[in-house]
Amino acid sequence: MLRYLCFMVGGLIALSVSFANAQPCPEWPGDRAESEIRSLQQQIERWDDAYHREGVSLVADELYDQAVQRLGKLRKCFDQQAPKDENPLKTATGPILHPIPHTGLNKLPDEHAVQAWMSGRSDLWIQPKVDGVAVTLVYENGKLARLISRGDGVSGQDWTGHAHQIQAIPPSLAWESTLVLQGELYWNLPDHKQAEAGSANARSKVAGLLARKAISEEEGAQVGLFVWDWPEGPAGMRERMAGLHALGFTDSQRFSEPVSGIAQAKSWREFWYTHALPFASDGVVIREGQRPPAERWRAKAPYWIAAWKYPLAQILAQVRSVHFNVGRSGKITPVLELEPLTLDDRKVSRVSVGSFKRWETLDIRPGDQVAISLAGLTIPRLDGVVTRSVERTPLTIPNTADYHALSCWQPVPGCESQFRERLKGLGGKQGLAMTGVGPGTWDKLIEAGKINGLLDWMHLDGAQLAKIPGLGERSSARLLESFQGAGEQSFEIWLKALGLPPVAGAQLGGSWSELSARSVAQWQAEPGIGPGRAVQLQAFFQDPHVQALSGKLRERGIKGF
Repeated sequence: MLRYLCFMVGGLIALSVSFANAQPCPEWPGDRAESEIRSLQQQIERWDDAYHREGVSLVADELYDQAVQRLGKLRKCFDQQAPKDENPLKTATGPILHPIPHTGLNKLPDEHAVQAWMSGRSDLWIQPKVDGVAVTLVYENGKLARLISRGDGVSGQDWTGHAHQIQAIPPSLAWESTLVLQGELYWNLPDHKQAEAGSANARSKVAGLLARKAISEEEGAQVGLFVWDWPEGPAGMRERMAGLHALGFTDSQRFSEPVSGIAQAKSWREFWYTHALPFASDGVVIREGQRPPAERWRAKAPYWIAAWKYPLAQILAQVRSVHFNVGRSGKITPVLELEPLTLDDRKVSRVSVGSFKRWETLDIRPGDQVAISLAGLTIPRLDGVVTRSVERTPLTIPNTADYHALSCWQPVPGCESQFRERLKGLGGKQGLAMTGVGPGTWDKLIEAGKINGLLDWMHLDGAQLAKIPGLGERSSARLLESFQGAGEQSFEIWLKALGLPPVAGAQLGGSWSELSARSVAQWQAEPGIGPGRAVQLQAFFQDPHVQALSGKLRERGIKGF
């Protein structure tokens, strides 16, 4: 089913995305609004041309739909009209007229819209919305005379030469007069479960094959055919499906079910989404069994048929800001703050880019539109940049050379993030395991000016803690107890809390003086310690900041130091 269908209903149909209508209009000056709208329009035109003319999908359908919706909203925000010649299919037309135009599809955004559409209608049927390439088949006196690509719905390309290599298309039928069928060529995917495998790039495989000058029988054997309409066939849906089955088009009857209400429609949609089908599908199609005569059909969305797509796997999100979080080891992780949105009932407002190198490659800035999905159905994941803001907002970008495992032992400018991570690691489960001490606790102490070094908390008493905003007498008493308990931890735990590189099965000995005297060769002689780790361990013990911390712990009487 082609993307352009959403254009054919006289206006854009809102998608079931919670943020779509909640986001306010951007506060852009007129010239920027004009350039942003023009840029997005040109991007969509590039996608349209690649999709309809070349058969190449540069962006997922659901992201395309959301980008089109965003374009419509921006035009409304800034009172701009769509160009009169705007047509996503303007480069897709061909020289061969369809005997009967291909109608479009009205996309219904959610269950309430589906229920409203079904209300008052009878003789309703539901089918999977096959994710393939739409075509017209014309038989004359029982012989295949023409296979026509959908094109712009009125005319398309002649693919008859390919048809003879596609086993799913019968070269002849037991039919004496002209027979016109409309359907979908799909890539065979045995036992395909849409909810698990997604689209599997199935449509692009078919489109790419048909874009060639010639295909082989082996390649053609990978293509199936789902006939979804017989425009001049029997008046009733049941009779049409039976007739198609008799002609050899078995998918049509196999995947067409009568429905009497929203509960049944919802059940079949869920079933086809989660159970095995021989093709990729991106939703369901609900249609009235009775429809007007074929001579009244037009290349636009009719009233007797509608689509209800599957839940969004990806959502388009706008970047509000970009932060660079520095971890305890000095690793820089860019994090995107997003305009809040909901994906699969989960609220999403931020997402990690993963690595600084990936951010550099993508060059994500505020105002960009990015694709977000859920990894493992729970964790927001950045899939990529979909569209870019015309205005590239300058950012304060950290220098990777400034951050490493031995940087930022104090919260000086530029070191706030890594220093906080050092405190979190020190007090966390893999460190001193301080009860009731979390990131919020450290933030309060830093903001109160009580911590300017990794061990400054050891000098605080109950009276000092009680005066810190947000703690109070009871909280400060529990905090003091946790601080005092940390002094009883073992030497090995203290080393890990300070940030000792992993040592696997190496023997740490019993004192700081012994470990700090080890050479790289001595470290490498330990089990599980390679050359790189040996250098890291020697550097850790020789670092002036770490040595200063060991001195403070020695003064406090911490065993091993």
